[in-house]
Amino acid sequence: MKKEKIAYFDRIAEQTAKRKLNLYYKRQIVRYCDYFSHDEFSVLEIGCGTGRLIGSIKGKNRVGIDFSSKMLDQARKNYPDVEFLEMQAEEIQMDRKFDLIIISDLVGYLDDVQAVFTCIQQLCHLNTKVLVTYYNYLWEPVLKLSESLGIKLRTPIQNWLTQQDIKNLLFISGFDVYRDTRRILFPFYIPIISSILNKYVAKLPFFRYFCLNHYTFAKPLPIVSEEESKHKYSVSVVIPARNESGNIENAILRLPKLGNHTEIIFIEGNSTDDTWDKICEIQTKYASTHDIKIGRQSGKGKADAVRKGYDMATCDILMILDADLTVPPEDLIKFYQVMASGRGDFINGSRLVYPMEKEAMRFLNLLGNKFFSMAFSWLLDQPFKDTLCGTKVIFRTDYYRLKSNRSFFGEFDPFGDFDLIFGAYKLNLRIVELPIRYRERTYGSTNISRFKHGLILLRMCLFAARKIKFY
Repeated sequence: MKKEKIAYFDRIAEQTAKRKLNLYYKRQIVRYCDYFSHDEFSVLEIGCGTGRLIGSIKGKNRVGIDFSSKMLDQARKNYPDVEFLEMQAEEIQMDRKFDLIIISDLVGYLDDVQAVFTCIQQLCHLNTKVLVTYYNYLWEPVLKLSESLGIKLRTPIQNWLTQQDIKNLLFISGFDVYRDTRRILFPFYIPIISSILNKYVAKLPFFRYFCLNHYTFAKPLPIVSEEESKHKYSVSVVIPARNESGNIENAILRLPKLGNHTEIIFIEGNSTDDTWDKICEIQTKYASTHDIKIGRQSGKGKADAVRKGYDMATCDILMILDADLTVPPEDLIKFYQVMASGRGDFINGSRLVYPMEKEAMRFLNLLGNKFFSMAFSWLLDQPFKDTLCGTKVIFRTDYYRLKSNRSFFGEFDPFGDFDLIFGAYKLNLRIVELPIRYRERTYGSTNISRFKHGLILLRMCLFAARKIKFY
């Protein structure tokens, strides 16, 4: 790094020691990064400066890297429980892998951004998440004016990169960008005003484009071959069934072999027909060819049934297949391939891409799904077409992390769809939608109450907005 940049960061270190920096702005970044870190994570911050961010977020093992010895002296003094290392960002050499790598407000000062992105590949495992924060280039005139007026410390010449520039640099360095968001409309603290502008106004359409900070989320591009992925994981398929007697055997006959072992778990839920008897019959009939487990839920609702099935599961990947078979069991092989290849951490089926059969979804249900898809696209900062498709897939290890964090959003989702999606977002998983063909029922009728359950889901959506968008 050039001498003038080193001198700049030495001055930053001096001002930090004297508490002259804008602590409000720094705290907002810390708070947002902490949202996506977890107690069991190993976390690395590149360009950690005086250690405020890495020293303030959750993590089992935390490491900060910087090139400024003055910065690191302060960091070690203030955060003795964090490991700090002095080295250039473009020349990192470590024999460790991290769960979360943060590069905050650094890319503007780097001589070669691509070299840094390429360098951190060695520090990533397949599920590592990379979080890059950087200035919105629209703010360049404002920040230059602040420097001229003496409000802000004068900086050396910066890279003013666009969101697309960062996305492209990450891609050619071997990363897949899965989410972009913007925050902080007003970087100074004025009681009430700062909170209103940054917590609410900054999240609204139009205003969000003027936020000071961009946040880009990425994970390493998968390098697992299709042949290698075929037998990499075992799969548990949970089939919640209420009044679905006529579909039980078809679910077994049509389910493809998934991964190196397929475990099928039927959970019967307070049926008024002979569904439970049929499940017991099928378990006995196919005992020699299929690994079938069965259970009856003590509570109510699909969410309760799915959770009971997940608790019984023993395989690497957890899948949900609705017993009405409106999502073809044959399509589960597609979900497995996306997970096993490393192209996603949480896969959500989408029924609203391909044309569906005439009686597959009632008109009001379709309208409700369209509404929730728009709401989720805004809430989660990524396109989302279908929130209520019953088929969802997650790694069992991630599910248990989600389960331990469930109280963050609450537990009043009767179906479990929002619970899983919001939980996957909070865990910073790479959420992927997979289009499927949605079929008509061939047996039974829907268990969904459009208005009653729709109001519950709307309530949960509003609650989650406070926990996600306006957090």
